[in-house]
Amino acid sequence: MSGHSKWANIKHKKSRMDEKRAKIFTKIGREIIVAVKQGGPDPEANPRLKSVLQKARENNLPNDNVQRIIQKASGGSDNTNYEELVYEGYGPAGVAILINIMTDNRNRTAGEIRHIFSKNGGNLGETGCVAWMFDTKGVISVDPSTLKMDADDLMLLAIEAGAEDIAVEDDFIQVYTSAESFEEVKKNLEDAGIIISTSEITKVPQNTVLLTDLEQARQVIKLLDLLEDNDDVQAVYANFELADEIAEQIG
Repeated sequence: MSGHSKWANIKHKKSRMDEKRAKIFTKIGREIIVAVKQGGPDPEANPRLKSVLQKARENNLPNDNVQRIIQKASGGSDNTNYEELVYEGYGPAGVAILINIMTDNRNRTAGEIRHIFSKNGGNLGETGCVAWMFDTKGVISVDPSTLKMDADDLMLLAIEAGAEDIAVEDDFIQVYTSAESFEEVKKNLEDAGIIISTSEITKVPQNTVLLTDLEQARQVIKLLDLLEDNDDVQAVYANFELADEIAEQIG
């Protein structure tokens, strides 16, 4: 999976995450609550909870906080009922946007998301309008500076472990897997001594819109930032890449 500044999108997302850690902690906490209520407090018997706890560790959410959330959710003291929804729409330049929502008030959330789209050059679409453009994949990220082998050897190791593809950038390496083989590939890489920076089941676009206009690129990024800032938004996926010269100007 090669392309124009694929890492620029990843790096931009990471910088936003670093700036908004408190909000991320709140969203992860909400995911933990839902996972515990659905499958119980034991991560070994609850794959969804196990995955969320991995995300909590990767984002340095203190373990004491995690345990308090689990106890609260499993003890029945949290009466909030979150509904999981998927919103779909289009941004500037026809960029497809898929949004995972977790809300206790769907009417409030729908109004807020529609407002963000309409005020920033996009429009909220009907169910199914863009979901078909994305595949569910496992994505495992590795920092090249931590490798004790070259990228070619890592590529062979990943493919032999069951990975579907690998993207090599200057700052990061990403291993793509099917959702079904994600855990096995991750374990095989860890057993081989590979240090994994992040790992998740996510949505990967089948094709991307290449943004070559600076103003459009800024509009798309602003829209995505505002969506991610919404308290009820758990994840935002978009099918765009930045042209190299645009990525350099945005930084």
